[in-house]
Amino acid sequence: MKVAIAGAGAVGRSIARELLRGGHRVMLLERQLDHIDPAAIPDAVWVHADACELSLLENAQLETYEVVIAATGDDKTNLVHSLLAKTEFGVRRVVARVNDPRNEWLFDESWGVDVAVSTPRLLASLVEEAVSVGDLVRLMTLRQGQANLVEITLPADTQLAGKPVRTLVMPRDTALVTILRGGRVIVPQADDPFEGEDELLFVTSVEAEEDLRLTLATHGIKP
Repeated sequence: MKVAIAGAGAVGRSIARELLRGGHRVMLLERQLDHIDPAAIPDAVWVHADACELSLLENAQLETYEVVIAATGDDKTNLVHSLLAKTEFGVRRVVARVNDPRNEWLFDESWGVDVAVSTPRLLASLVEEAVSVGDLVRLMTLRQGQANLVEITLPADTQLAGKPVRTLVMPRDTALVTILRGGRVIVPQADDPFEGEDELLFVTSVEAEEDLRLTLATHGIKP
């Protein structure tokens, strides 16, 4: 894919390196001239441009990119860049960094954001996930579809152990997408059995999340 990243600070550069290792083409947009260092990431395209300046984004041909990542350290800049990318350039996928969790409510489809990533929120979720067996933990909000990525770790003595995946009847607008078991990533099939200490990843609508909690409770997992 062609990916444009606004902000060539530590976060933007780290993302660029990971994407380049994955074989993607990357453009870094940076407003501050002293932050531009093509030698640091020679395989990326470096552009000196304000992420909120429409004419400069046109010169950078942002419309030719499939994904835009607003990764600056300023939430206002990330919001404006996301909106321009979606509305003016028709970028299919816009991911935005949330620096201040108090601004998280702004990062939704009305500002052109498909996925909002809040580092403090994500770290808190990972801590909860690490210590909360049997609790449903929200890992990420997928804003455009108003859906959540949620996780639950089954207790070692779960009632679901040995039972097939089809036993767990999903609420509407909910899907079990992955089972993490030890070092394995399992795409669940109807006849696959659950095991104690499985980590289950679901995508669920906001409205269906409580129904998922209740469904799990019927199998002896506390909501």
